[in-house]
Amino acid sequence: MGFRCGIVGLPNVGKSTLFNALTSSAAAAAANYPFCTIEPNVGRVPVPDPRLAELAALAGSARTIPTQIEIRDIAGLVKGASKGEGLGNRFLAAIREVDAILHLLRCFEDDDIAHVEGGVDPLRDAELVETELLLADIDSLERQKEGLVKRARAQDKEAKRRLALLERVLPAMAEGTPARRLSLSPEERTLLAGFHLLTAKPVLYVCNVDEHSAATGNALSRRVAEMAAREGAGCVVLAAGIEAELAELGAEERADYLRAIGLEEPGLHRLIRAGYALLDLLTFFTAGPKEARAWTVRRGATAPEAAGVIHSDFQRGFICVEVIAFEDYVACGGEQGAKERGRMRLEGRDYVIRDGDVCLFRFNV
Repeated sequence: MGFRCGIVGLPNVGKSTLFNALTSSAAAAAANYPFCTIEPNVGRVPVPDPRLAELAALAGSARTIPTQIEIRDIAGLVKGASKGEGLGNRFLAAIREVDAILHLLRCFEDDDIAHVEGGVDPLRDAELVETELLLADIDSLERQKEGLVKRARAQDKEAKRRLALLERVLPAMAEGTPARRLSLSPEERTLLAGFHLLTAKPVLYVCNVDEHSAATGNALSRRVAEMAAREGAGCVVLAAGIEAELAELGAEERADYLRAIGLEEPGLHRLIRAGYALLDLLTFFTAGPKEARAWTVRRGATAPEAAGVIHSDFQRGFICVEVIAFEDYVACGGEQGAKERGRMRLEGRDYVIRDGDVCLFRFNV
């Protein structure tokens, strides 16, 4: 599993249309009215990686299994969601379950599609959603503070540490700074994670433009890109309408259509790459006669941690890992050739997994 992300935004910005396109399904009801998605729809999308097919061919694998991302189409948010307006409580609860927020912003004009705020302004929409998440976080911190104060008075050292951090961050957040943009040390950032704040989640802004702007963006999407750059957030431009059309085409027709509109690849591919960069993820592989498979770990993961992604027994009984870099695997014509040319390495538990590593884990349980 790659990562879990939630498509967030105001009603009628194209969330369900994008979800349907990305998951190649009609699981979500797309309609021109608010709250057509009540419970969050969930879909899993294979992560495109041409390296997997190359590995499978060289290993003679019977099948390939790509890693996946989980996408959740979350009900549209309105002003007052932090106080339960609209579907606020369900909206906020659904966001708590994801690793990253795909904040979909409407960057196109269309008189036939109503805008809940009366006009198209993606920066205003972004601020509205951010404010509701921030208000929900502030309310959560104030409620958690009561318990921490009691425990701190009882000389609970951990409670004292958490309370001190809370009292530092709460004023900054009350002034409008989301948790992910607070100036904190790595240790404080780890401690903050225990508060489960919505605004601590990384954000990828997704600009939903008209079909004519899919390749180059437009004035509205450029404003969003500037905002994202100031915040240190990611930004991707796509046209949900085009993605919906691409989802219905075969591979050859899809390639022809992309060329015709000046795109090199579907927006989904750009979105996934941006999501991996946002969460600092990488891909490693396993390959053999039965299957070639892609796996996802966070950058900096050790060999035992990567083994645990496959199965907890692999991590618990980890002995070593045999590693071949993807480029060496291909250049040597597969595992046997890499062994013969000395390109297979035996690594221990301190080895840090690299993107593209082809791994064979040795373990004993």
